[in-house]
Amino acid sequence: MDTIKPNKYAKPVAAPGPERFITDLFLPNRFYMVVGTCIVFFIVSFFYPPFFIVPKTMWYLILALVAIDYIFLFFIGSAPLAKRIMAERFSNGDENKITIQVSNSKPYEVSIDLIDEIPVQFQKRDWFVSRRFKAREQKNIVYTLRPVERGEYQFGNLLLYMRSALGLLCRRYSIAAETTVGVYPSFMQLRKYELLSQTTIQPERGSKRMRKLGHSMEFEQIKEYVLGDDIRTLNWKATARKGMLMVNNYSDEKSQQVYCIIDKGRLMKMPFNKLGLLDYAINSTLVLSSVCLQKQDKVGLITFSNKMGNVLAADRKPIQKANILQLLYNQETTFQESDYEMLYLQLRSRVKQRSLLVLFTNFESMSGLKRQLPYLRSIAKHHLLMVVFFENTELTQLAAKKAENIEQVYIKTIAEKFGYEKRLIVKELMKHGILAVLTPPEKLTINAINKYLELKTRQAT
Repeated sequence: MDTIKPNKYAKPVAAPGPERFITDLFLPNRFYMVVGTCIVFFIVSFFYPPFFIVPKTMWYLILALVAIDYIFLFFIGSAPLAKRIMAERFSNGDENKITIQVSNSKPYEVSIDLIDEIPVQFQKRDWFVSRRFKAREQKNIVYTLRPVERGEYQFGNLLLYMRSALGLLCRRYSIAAETTVGVYPSFMQLRKYELLSQTTIQPERGSKRMRKLGHSMEFEQIKEYVLGDDIRTLNWKATARKGMLMVNNYSDEKSQQVYCIIDKGRLMKMPFNKLGLLDYAINSTLVLSSVCLQKQDKVGLITFSNKMGNVLAADRKPIQKANILQLLYNQETTFQESDYEMLYLQLRSRVKQRSLLVLFTNFESMSGLKRQLPYLRSIAKHHLLMVVFFENTELTQLAAKKAENIEQVYIKTIAEKFGYEKRLIVKELMKHGILAVLTPPEKLTINAINKYLELKTRQAT
């Protein structure tokens, strides 16, 4: 999904017929400065006639240099070449590298101003790079883009504005480089968190080993007893048939069901660092699913809002990761209240086996939680439910600021009140046997993975 695709060098798109010798011609600042200086000299010569020979000579010299510059730009050497090199897919919320290769085909030194027609979603209308190229020289111009919305992004052409050493004229070259790139959930984080699939919890600092609470066994085979085998695993029926001691052989049970449930209600529309909470949840779901598959668990996906969204049954086939990625690509938030009663009914009918449910949602107040708490408690009776919701980092920053006047005291107090309510929500959920993870949006992935690995290590799922 992140393979670099170099496009072939594209030829400049020129105007048809002789029009290209006019439409692609531009006058740079140096031209106006030189002509302006000549005009000033003409004005001075009006008051001092003997000086008239200077601007007159200067004017003919300018015309000659402009003609020479025009010949250099339009008739000597080939057009410059350029191509855009980038990934076939962009990773949402991450810095994606883009390389533009520019090659000067002229037999002399030139200056080239490059404009890349970036997709409108980035709202960058001032992207501009200027470079000097020696004869036949090629350079790579590298920059990055950080998309914050999933979907298709349309790149336009590459515009090159070339000037010779004289710099009196400028010629435009339009390089055909239109292409469409799909922005997918953050697959770059898959590589970033690969090491987190180890049994050891990997917080941002240090490491912590978790004690197993039990030992779950899965039958593997019946084999002949050898010295050192556990006599408690003797299979007496097989022993009677074979006439020798036979024991059952067990292996640790690894495959368990994990469902990531994404709330697409109105509260998940809130943006932090230009990225919505839904996109944070989607990026985290993709990485968490990958870790679960590496730990031999079956992974499924459920989305909902005021009505049921997509339901992907839990599985651990290699194609499951691609199925999750494709399903997450088209998810959008709604501006309506999420229906938790409907979610409970759907879980009862579709998820028969006890599973770990990782619910990505958001609660801003205690009253908002109490409306949904009966349904969350009902879900927790049949499954191990982990509710992951978000800390409002902007309010946290306001609460940390020093108040200098009455208005700031009120703002600080309100921000602290909302932060306190978030902590109360965690305690309320834990009181009813529901696991709760309160996390800043930027640390959602690391905290969700650590909690899953903790449960996996303790075999609590």
